[in-house]
Amino acid sequence: MKTVIMAGGKGTRITAIASDIPKPMIPLLGKPILEYQIECLKKNKLRDILIVVGHLGQRITEYFKDGASFDCTITYYTETDPLGTAGALYRIKDLLTDDFIVINGDILFDMDVQKLIDFHKNHHALASLVSHPNSHPYDSALLATDAEDRIVSWITKEDPRRYYKNLVNAGIHVLSKKLLDAAPVHGESGGKIDLDRDVLKPLISSGGIFSYKTPEYIKDMGTPDRYAQVCADIEQGLPARRNISRQQRAVFLDRDGTINVFKGFITRPEDFELIAGAAEAVREINRSGYLAIVVTNQPVIARGDISFEELAVLHDKMETDLGKYGAYLDAIFFCPHHPDKGFPGERPEYKRDCECRKPKPGLILEAAEKYNINLSQSYMVGDQLRDIQAGVAAGCRPVLLTDEARGGTEILDGKPVLIFSNLKTFVDSYIPA
Repeated sequence: MKTVIMAGGKGTRITAIASDIPKPMIPLLGKPILEYQIECLKKNKLRDILIVVGHLGQRITEYFKDGASFDCTITYYTETDPLGTAGALYRIKDLLTDDFIVINGDILFDMDVQKLIDFHKNHHALASLVSHPNSHPYDSALLATDAEDRIVSWITKEDPRRYYKNLVNAGIHVLSKKLLDAAPVHGESGGKIDLDRDVLKPLISSGGIFSYKTPEYIKDMGTPDRYAQVCADIEQGLPARRNISRQQRAVFLDRDGTINVFKGFITRPEDFELIAGAAEAVREINRSGYLAIVVTNQPVIARGDISFEELAVLHDKMETDLGKYGAYLDAIFFCPHHPDKGFPGERPEYKRDCECRKPKPGLILEAAEKYNINLSQSYMVGDQLRDIQAGVAAGCRPVLLTDEARGGTEILDGKPVLIFSNLKTFVDSYIPA
């Protein structure tokens, strides 16, 4: 599969770092961003690379040449005039394979690209966009998806928003060549063409645009502060550790009584209230390299108290509130079942004894399978005995939150359990900064 790297932009926001070289050639600990990208592609056996160059493009062509010394094949397309993030794709259409990868040239990433390609093929997608949560969703363009990961809307920075899923287009895509025929724009007509605004967004209604959500490391160098953070992350080996081809560590989190104030069965987003310090704790988990994953029983579905769509809005409220503090969740897994019957309006299809309702470990095991998590190196944090039992059954180290906590370790059901008063005190004690 061919990979197209869009490396023609000027990078005006980061001229304080380097103004005399193209943005993708800015060095990170002595090596250009583009070189890190090519190294990751090679690890994924993707060696057929086309780089779109423009502003100061000779600095790129002189460095990489034909790619032979980098153990790959590199060709170039030079924009004589800026064509936007997609304009060049129409010019090089005849050089593209049926499916091809497009990557923004200003991001550092380390990911298992084959999983992305498999996702794209399994969904028969026109486009599969790599997406992830970030620490500043309040000023980011966001994606909204359905239960099948199909993108249903695109919320720009300017659009009004209340509650939202923290899901950001990361700048890595697998596109079908058919997309260029289906999109209602044509590069031959001249002018700039934006991949998001002019190509992808108009095709959302087709049902063929999908979101591939991953917790892997993908960051842009858009500002000096982000550049400094990426350099620090490389020094700590964080990008490579977050590649899900390598085993991950996670902090599994119950929801009610752990992240938000327990108020019985919550059915309205207005009733969701973060526990003091919980957002700061999740933010520290994010920074530590552990995944932050919610696993929660939601019998309100089976009871008929709330629909899946309403629960999604409630979880959007949780992500919105966390995002205000620079915190995010890598994933949310929930059980909609309940074994007891006799509730008005209950949904019989969800009234059963399942394997995902805590104290059974099904949600944790599902997350571990999806994200290659080493459960013995992970924690399960909750405020109920069933959370502890689920964590023990999955092989995690259990953490019980209780107002009566005295600190330290206690034995519950014959197993050692860490005892803390709240999520923040646990994170401060056990999750490395």
